[in-house]
Amino acid sequence: MINANIDDIDIRILRCLQKDGRMSINDLSEAVGLSATPVARRVKQLEQSGVISGYCALLDEAKLGFDVSVFVSVQLDKQDDNALATFEKAIQSMPEVVDCWLMTGNRDYLLKVVTSGLKGFEQFLIGRLTKIKGVASIESSIPLRRVKAGITRTP
Repeated sequence: MINANIDDIDIRILRCLQKDGRMSINDLSEAVGLSATPVARRVKQLEQSGVISGYCALLDEAKLGFDVSVFVSVQLDKQDDNALATFEKAIQSMPEVVDCWLMTGNRDYLLKVVTSGLKGFEQFLIGRLTKIKGVASIESSIPLRRVKAGITRTP
């Protein structure tokens, strides 16, 4: 369900900014059919309310030399607050981990790990991930190709 404070114009603004976060207020106002001042006010309200949580540049990892992505499921030996905190703190300092989710089901965490090749992944796996206290098991899956890409769901 969409927040009652967000109307069709806000949704059009969000869709435009999701496609091009650098879109000027003038271009945005033209795209949504509203003058610049109310569009700027709406964007500011969407930012202040946290609906727009930030802006970033999307990078092509392969062009930067990071051409291997691996999804890694991790199971801890126990699931108490201390074990979770220990694991999460360790993951924060690992630049290879670009995404980490606490999960339900038979695994505790799902990581997206990006490295500069299988050798880099092996070094990360053996030299860092398996050394985190409390890691009981790890399962890795290498994606063949991305079928759909997105950052967030837009209304």
